[in-house]
Amino acid sequence: MMEGTDMFDLAKRIAKGRWFVLFVSFLIMSCAGGTYIFGLYSEVIKTALDYDQSTLDTLGFFKDLGGNLGVVAGLFNEISPPWVVLLVGAIMNIVGYSMVWLSVTGRVAKPKLWQMYLYMTIGANSQTFANTGSMVTCVKNFSQSRGVVLGILKGFVGLSGAMFTQIYHAVYGNSASGSAGVILLLGWLPSAVSLIVMFIVRPTKETAEKNELERFYHFLYISLGLAGFLMVLIVVENGTEHFSVVGYRIVVAIIVVFLSLPLVVVAKAEMDKTKQQQIFTESSTLEIEVTDHAKNTKENEEKKIETQHYPNDGMLMTSPEYTDNHSQKVRLSLRSRIVKIFKSPKRGDDFTIPQALVSTDMLILFVATTCGVGSTLTAIDNMGQIGKALGYTHQNISTFVALISIWNFLGRVVAGFLSEILLLRYRFPRPLVMTIVLFVACIGHIFIAFALPGSLYVASIIIGLCFGAQWPVLFAVISELFGLKYYGTLYNLGAAASPLGSYLLSVRVVGNLYDREARRQCAGLQNCLSQNQITCTGHECFRLSFIIMTLVTFFGALVSGILVLRTRQFYRTDIYARFRVPENPVSSQHDHDNKSNVQTTNVEIQKAAI
Repeated sequence: MMEGTDMFDLAKRIAKGRWFVLFVSFLIMSCAGGTYIFGLYSEVIKTALDYDQSTLDTLGFFKDLGGNLGVVAGLFNEISPPWVVLLVGAIMNIVGYSMVWLSVTGRVAKPKLWQMYLYMTIGANSQTFANTGSMVTCVKNFSQSRGVVLGILKGFVGLSGAMFTQIYHAVYGNSASGSAGVILLLGWLPSAVSLIVMFIVRPTKETAEKNELERFYHFLYISLGLAGFLMVLIVVENGTEHFSVVGYRIVVAIIVVFLSLPLVVVAKAEMDKTKQQQIFTESSTLEIEVTDHAKNTKENEEKKIETQHYPNDGMLMTSPEYTDNHSQKVRLSLRSRIVKIFKSPKRGDDFTIPQALVSTDMLILFVATTCGVGSTLTAIDNMGQIGKALGYTHQNISTFVALISIWNFLGRVVAGFLSEILLLRYRFPRPLVMTIVLFVACIGHIFIAFALPGSLYVASIIIGLCFGAQWPVLFAVISELFGLKYYGTLYNLGAAASPLGSYLLSVRVVGNLYDREARRQCAGLQNCLSQNQITCTGHECFRLSFIIMTLVTFFGALVSGILVLRTRQFYRTDIYARFRVPENPVSSQHDHDNKSNVQTTNVEIQKAAI
């Protein structure tokens, strides 16, 4: 049984440890997926502000632009601590979504289109600050398990959509009119969580542990339990005509319990680490004194040698020969400086931002992400309108959105863990996982295009899985090919492909084709076009759009295959060798120093004997 002092010391170690940083990052990520439930409140925006489908899709594009254009957040992360990044994101979140809510509910005058686009961009862009501040910090803290870290953190982002849906119903019930309230919920809840925990998120200097992956499996089991609970709950809610508000509130309480369970794993990790350190400390007390003495002796000898061999060091530095050589090196540096800025190092080394921007590998990743993430995100954003066009109820549409969040989560964690295991055990190239995912995504688009009975449920599963699976694979590949030094900016550069794909496919393709079909159906109906309330019904509304997106996604898979061929030799090597930790991470550095100093002492004894 622990005494009060021991409990207090353990609590301090937990609060300062990297595992607790990971735990609070789970909480931040659980509230950072507001952009994925756009389908839950897009219809109320369309109705309240009298938008057509093209305008709504354009608004969705600016939402995606803000949610993925995180270069500014990455640059903030390069020059400031994580808590500043989280603070800026919290402020932006409150401002952006609050203005959207005020506009939709009529509490302010109807905004102009550019103002609404700006509000949505600011609110969604706050998500990139939350992602960068917490996720980049955790990847650096757990550099040897980055695929697993990315998978589980991005998984909680995907799961947040389902959790927001339950909270929304707990407050507003099943009423469609309450959809405006979810916008306000998005405005204050993520900001509150970030402000509460922002000072805890920070980089640590701890080394990897032998059973580190085992801890992540415990986190995985908890998250899978939460996902399974939510999925069963969604099925029950969909089969129940009137699920009470009290029932939803009980569900929210259970979700809070699930989110608190990782803290038990964190405490166990710190306790095991403390025991290991205590055992080592007790067994090495005498060795420390010998080591310190040997170090002092070695330093004195080195100083004597330097004095004997370099008595005229100052004269050497000012000699004519030295001056000429130095000037030649300066001229050479000036001539090659621009070339060095853009000359790429070998894969796996730390790229600068300009070097990564002109890299062929980054260009291939950007094109594949534009096609893959852009098409699946377009499907998610339009899920509300797709369901309405096919005759599904508001409850059914809410179910689709929640199911996409569940499968989005599973896609992220499975892709993160599976790609890491395949890489470590079989040297399976991670870009090949992305190629496979894109081929599977084509099947989901086909299900939506041909709108068979019940196919939207299957499509929501496939689209959610594939959309989620792309993110941890993409971010892990960027960290492996371009290094971790500027990772906060580089991973946001890769994510910037998503809004480009969303604009091209959602606005230019889906929105225009939907409105064209809606106007065709409205032909001959009085006041249909004049009121700007054109609504399309039937499978023709989205068929051509999703046939086009199937072809685009297939092209993205082929492009991703090019990266697989280019990096196959790189992934056959041990890419984590530089991060490899000796068998006993606690004592390895001490043993190395002790061995070196013992050898030095033996040499000194031999000299004395001579």
